[in-house]
Amino acid sequence: MSALLKLSGLIDRINLLVGKLTMWLVLGAVLISAGNAIVRKVFNMSSNALLEIQWYLFAAVFMLGVGYTLLHNAHVRIDFISSRLSKRTNAIIDVLGIIAFIIPLSLILINLSWPLFYKAYVSGEMSQNAGGLVRWPVYLLMPVGFSILLVQSVSELIKRVAFLAGHRSEPFTFNEEKSEEQKLAEELAREAEQVQLKAK
Repeated sequence: MSALLKLSGLIDRINLLVGKLTMWLVLGAVLISAGNAIVRKVFNMSSNALLEIQWYLFAAVFMLGVGYTLLHNAHVRIDFISSRLSKRTNAIIDVLGIIAFIIPLSLILINLSWPLFYKAYVSGEMSQNAGGLVRWPVYLLMPVGFSILLVQSVSELIKRVAFLAGHRSEPFTFNEEKSEEQKLAEELAREAEQVQLKAK
């Protein structure tokens, strides 16, 4: 289990780096979008290439950031239910979900998207828009993104199993922190309870 936890730690570090680098793509997309809008309004010029690179960057943020999201336990959950369950029960649900859904889905989508990328790469497929971009880089995001998800899901599986076996105190690497608004709401609720108790 020690070797598997080291592997999990390595995967986590890689996806942490990929996630942080991916955040810069958001800035790139915003700057290109703003620049494109300014050029269009001021000089009455437009570029399909600049428009398409925005879409590429937007797609890259989601596809390359998926492992980072899973690492931070920030994926969609039914919080109303999961918050009422124990860590152990949630870990068991996660193990079943990873094995039954995430890993098979990732493998299927890698298998389906790789030929799409390869065909576009070999043929040199271009955008149908005038001055548009070559298509294979955006197609490559699909198998790469699902590979990232697959590898991170293996890391999460290792951590959940290690937690269930008593080798870790927590099932997650990062626990979701409460926002300032949530903390304030909880504090106000506690104060309201104290006022009610004093009134009685």
